[in-house]
Parts: sequence; structure tokens; C-alpha cells
Amino acid sequence: MKNIIRQQFQASPFHLVENSPWPATTSFALMSLALNFALTFHGYIASPYWIFLSLVVVTYSMGLWFRDIIAEGTYLGSHTIAVKKGLNLGFILFVIAELFTFIGVFWAYLHSSLSPAVELGLQWPPMGIEAIAPTDLPLLNTILLLSSGATLTWSHHALIAKDRSGALYGLILTVVLALTFTVCQYFEYVTSTFTFADGVYGTVFYAGTGLHGIHVMLGTAMLAVSAWRLYSYQLTSTHHVGYETSILYWHFVDVVWLFLFILFYWWGS
Repeated sequence: MKNIIRQQFQASPFHLVENSPWPATTSFALMSLALNFALTFHGYIASPYWIFLSLVVVTYSMGLWFRDIIAEGTYLGSHTIAVKKGLNLGFILFVIAELFTFIGVFWAYLHSSLSPAVELGLQWPPMGIEAIAPTDLPLLNTILLLSSGATLTWSHHALIAKDRSGALYGLILTVVLALTFTVCQYFEYVTSTFTFADGVYGTVFYAGTGLHGIHVMLGTAMLAVSAWRLYSYQLTSTHHVGYETSILYWHFVDVVWLFLFILFYWWGS
């Protein structure tokens, strides 16, 4: 009966997904990671071993899940035009959800900075806080991210024009710029004169820039996977939906950083 139903839907442009254990294992692994983080930070677990174990399980499960998706789209031909439109639409909705997360952070920042309370010394940054100068590492990071957006666009247009070497070199350069941004962000954190515990300023500052940093690291991983797939001849000029979503995500990261730089570093300092 199952084979008959499958044969009836063979002419459909949509992908009938096979049964897979990876969504369930990834969900339980993520739940384990969140619980282990909370229990470790509150002192109920003395060793970070369980956090690292959860990270390994999450990475392993997601890797196998992505492997199956790549096989379905690249070798089995399951990603038709209708499927690719659905994937792009789903990812756009995901980016919109992430946008509202950052809007919440910006709202928290403006709530305290536009009308500083007496506890903050009626000024912003609060009394005793030495803000990071916008012309130091933040300006360098802005140049790095804008340059990475330009090299990524170059890589995308080269792929569409069937220039494989140009697409690969542009994508590798983008990954290098992204890694350099992360290193610069690290040095900014370790040399900063305030911490996450320094009132609302430190909390909102590190919440916003740290959340953006997590997105940068995730986007870097997505672009690195795309570079490996491009090197392995898995992406073509007409079939690269995973690369397209990675490009959309990275441009979103670029735009959010511009607002962070203007609001947190330039205006907020």
C-alpha cells in the first residue's frame, strides 16, 4: 500500500520526506545542552564535561541530518523548484524571527539610554563606565564585515556566471574575513573595562554584541560548509539553495552589525 501511494505522488513537485531519526536526536541533544548549561552555571554540576558531551552529540546529529539533506538535494533530485521555493520561504521566516530578537535587544538598549535613571547617574554611558571608542576595533570590524559582504556577492555572481574558481576564491576570502572579525571581537571583549555584570549597560551591550557574535560564528560555519560543497562540485549555477540561504543569513548579519555599530558604539559612547 505504501509503494502504491508513493507511486501516485511521484509526479508531485513536492518532496515526501523519508522517516529520519535525526530531528528527534537533535531535539533531545539541544534540550540536554540547555539543561547542562543551566545546571552548570548554577553550580549543580561541577564539571563542564556534560556540556562538551552535549555539544558533541548536537554536532554529530546535525551533521548526519545535513548529510541526508545534501544527499536528497544533490544526488536524489528531491529538491525541485517547488521544494526550493519552500526552503527559501522557510528560511526567510526564520530570519524575520531573528530580526525581532535583535529588535528586542535594541528596545532594551534605547529604553535605558534615552532617559537614564538616577541609578545610572542621569547619563549614558552610566557613571563609572568607560565606553569602547567606535574608531578602534569596532570600526575595523565594520570594515571587515562590509568587505565580507562584498566578497560574498562577488562569489555568488561568479557562481551564477559559471566561474567556479572566482566563486570559490570569493567564498574562501569571505570565510577568512569572518574569522578575522571573530578574533577582533574576542580581543575587544578581553580588553574592555566593563563586564556583563556592570549594570544595565554591560548587560545590554554584551547581550547585543554577543548575540550578534553567535550569529557570525553560525554564519561562518554555513559559509564554510558551502565552500566545501562548492569545492566538491555539489553546487551548480542553477542549484545552490543552501548557498543562497547562507548568503541571505550573512547579509542579515551585516545589516544588524551596522545598527549595532551606530547605536551601541557611535551614538551610545
